[in-house]
Amino acid sequence: MTSAAIRHEAGPPDIAAIAEQAIARIAQRNPALNAVIRHDPDAVRAEAVRLQRAHAAGRPMPLYGQAFTVKDNLWVAGETISQGSRLFRDFTAPEDAWAVARLRQAGALYLGITNCSEFACKGVTVNLLHGMTRHPQDADLTPGGSSGGAAAALAAGIGDLALATDAGGSARRPAAHCGLVGFKPSAGRIPLGPGFAEPVFGNGVIAPMARDMAALRQAFVVLAAFDPRDPASCPPPPALTSGQMRIAFSPTFGLDAAMDGSVRDGIAAAVDALRAAGFSIAAATPAWPDGLGEAGFMPLQHAGLAALYGERHRREPELFDPDLSRQIEAGLALQGSDVAAVLLLREATAQALARFFGDFDLLLGPTVPCIAWPATQLGPARIGGRPAAPRDHAVFTPMFNHAGVPAISVPCGRDAAGLPFGLQIVARRFADDLLLDFAARAETIFAERGLWTGVTS
Repeated sequence: MTSAAIRHEAGPPDIAAIAEQAIARIAQRNPALNAVIRHDPDAVRAEAVRLQRAHAAGRPMPLYGQAFTVKDNLWVAGETISQGSRLFRDFTAPEDAWAVARLRQAGALYLGITNCSEFACKGVTVNLLHGMTRHPQDADLTPGGSSGGAAAALAAGIGDLALATDAGGSARRPAAHCGLVGFKPSAGRIPLGPGFAEPVFGNGVIAPMARDMAALRQAFVVLAAFDPRDPASCPPPPALTSGQMRIAFSPTFGLDAAMDGSVRDGIAAAVDALRAAGFSIAAATPAWPDGLGEAGFMPLQHAGLAALYGERHRREPELFDPDLSRQIEAGLALQGSDVAAVLLLREATAQALARFFGDFDLLLGPTVPCIAWPATQLGPARIGGRPAAPRDHAVFTPMFNHAGVPAISVPCGRDAAGLPFGLQIVARRFADDLLLDFAARAETIFAERGLWTGVTS
């Protein structure tokens, strides 16, 4: 039973019961997961009382009865927010991030902080400060990263929504690995900040996660707004309509990427189900620029980490995750022309997608090329029978961050062991509502055909 399902007969949600259920759920599931790293039961109960009084006073609360968690790189006033880093182990957020405040104003019940990798810059969720987060189906596996704590908690029935971030797939990939919906909106649709400096310049967005499309769309309606304090924030765009939607499917997004057979076949089956439901889907791939891929984009993250934390790393390298140390050192070795080359690649990527979306409304493909892997590894040792580099699991998501376009992962299948994966749906910039409409229709179609594999706990 989800939190919002607890209601009085013919009345509003029982927020006190929702709070107690969430507290009990965290006590039951979190010790094995290490997904929620900060949680105060008494504060949750006090927040429930405050919301109940405000609701009784007639304040509009579209999310009243929903409970949510917040990733450990987003500010929550008065909370220790660490970005999974020993550097910030004693940092207390002076105010709520805009998105956190917005959910609270809408009546959602704040539950606690979820774990993330250090500076949200790894594809698994482990750090020196809070340790490792485990997959809710199998404790030997990772839920992915960097929003693995958010995904693991939500998949384990902790809360109805998870407020996460996505700078290269950090919400979409864990959502795919855990059977959830993970949404990266267009850059600027949800205000970002106030909060920490962003290591990957211009890539990070607020990314809500949910168990189903109804909950996610409800959250996006609340979160999507203009705020002048965020220089990237934009006013709501005009509604985009499309008669016969022009949809493309690219099995690997045109990249030379290995895929597990179960994922490849499952994605193809999901696309076949959409075709059988009446959608015309063509085979097409964007004409990507040379050099597109993780290796081409990662220097920007390395440079950002070096600029933010390089001096501290020189003085106290023991404070950093060894993998983050390698990234910082790589960033310190870069030249200005190296960074400029990535910015030019980013611009060429955005232009390639803009041209593609002149011919199509939506692009379908995989979110991840593999299912979840052992939690002690940066990535799977092999994908599709081929030896895999540590970031090969992340191949299908970063280019859409660099282009600023919206992308969503929806559950569409499981492998023979029951581990989920997701279909990624991408649209042109600011076509978020069109994207969400189609994702909701896909959810219904997949459910009718037994392909919707989202969690139900």
